Amino acid sequence: MYAVIMAGGTGTRFWPRSRERKPKQFLAIFGNKTLIQLTVDRIRPIIPDQNILFVLNPQQKPLLLEQFPQLTEENIILEPFGKNTAPAIGLAAVHLLARDENAVMVALPADHIILKEQVFRKALQIGAKIAGEHDGLITIGITPDRPATGYGYIQHNEKIYEEDGIPVHKVKTFAEKPNYETAVRFLRSGDFLWNSGMFIWRASVILDEIRKYLPEMYTGLMQLREVIGTDRYAAELETFYRQIRSISIDYGVMEKAQKVFVIKCDLGWSDVGSWDEVYKLSDKDKQGNAITGNGLVLKSKNCYVFSEDDLVALVGVENLIVVKSDNAILVCSQEHAQDIRELVDYLKRKNMQDYL
Repeated sequence: MYAVIMAGGTGTRFWPRSRERKPKQFLAIFGNKTLIQLTVDRIRPIIPDQNILFVLNPQQKPLLLEQFPQLTEENIILEPFGKNTAPAIGLAAVHLLARDENAVMVALPADHIILKEQVFRKALQIGAKIAGEHDGLITIGITPDRPATGYGYIQHNEKIYEEDGIPVHKVKTFAEKPNYETAVRFLRSGDFLWNSGMFIWRASVILDEIRKYLPEMYTGLMQLREVIGTDRYAAELETFYRQIRSISIDYGVMEKAQKVFVIKCDLGWSDVGSWDEVYKLSDKDKQGNAITGNGLVLKSKNCYVFSEDDLVALVGVENLIVVKSDNAILVCSQEHAQDIRELVDYLKRKNMQDYL
């Protein structure tokens, strides 16, 4: 079993802490360890360090080596620039096949929180078993505890396997992020799970599925496979990334493939996708306020405050997110935490690079 950690994201909804020079996955959001360090720690008991690979862009490589100085070049797969998850996973798969024709690949985002780590590791081992026996594509579905509108959903049907109370089902369909009414209906139906964005398959199998549903990408990947380790690789990789379209593995492959299975489990999972999610996961005082760093809150409730240095004081407010980091301050209502991405897009359009 090999792990491929997708670490190339920009974490725009975590502005102003998450910046281009140090995005979310390289930050310590909870405690002293960064999100990517926590991701590695939770798989180390079942996957040795030499079998853990990282996919990211060249600008992020120094950050990775700073946090994992023991890494060798064999552990690092560089993308010239991000083109969503399908190219990243395809690129990792051809590198793995060059090392091991029978490689079982676990693809994980670098920036999730999982509280029930033993259950998670068991789910990965079950997934590896199913991947080897059925030549299928396996994803991990999270049992929902609320009608969340920020996640995609997976609808499952009959159970094909169960071990230690963790069932595996056939996937019926994938659903995009729903509105609230639809999310309530999903929750009541009992056969919808949150799509965690974590996958298990044999490297050869995912490449065969890419061949079926993304044939142009597959052709480019096979050309790259021929030049891995040669002087031609860097130039051909650049050409490949400029030519292919940006597409997710969910939309490009998973939603179309036939042999797709979902492991249903409760992992204490969060994709930590926005500041309001950090607030939900943080320890709070009696008034529901969560403070990290140098913050002071009076006559206020249900607020999140972060400041690395200067004092940030709140008086007489509710349901706010206030983040002071570097040269910027964010003040945002919790209900609009998802809209921070629009703010970052605005900064980009106005070429305000000092704040990116």
